[in-house]
Amino acid sequence: MKLSELKPKEKGKIVKLTITGSLKRRLMDMGIVPGEIVYVEKVAPLGDPIDIVIKNYHLSLRKSEAENIEVEEVK
Repeated sequence: MKLSELKPKEKGKIVKLTITGSLKRRLMDMGIVPGEIVYVEKVAPLGDPIDIVIKNYHLSLRKSEAENIEVEEVK
């Protein structure tokens, strides 16, 4: 599933990034790497941006960015 499909208060384990180039590098520099656990804190009313917590810090991602991050849901 994609990170953009997770609901608020759900967790996911990053499986892979399905994008290349400078955006992939930027996301990885922010700690979005395979194996990390990401927690969706909240989603804006129109679905953009998505506020997440990863490695104990908060990030806001565009929905288009979150659609390029594959996760598996963690209970």
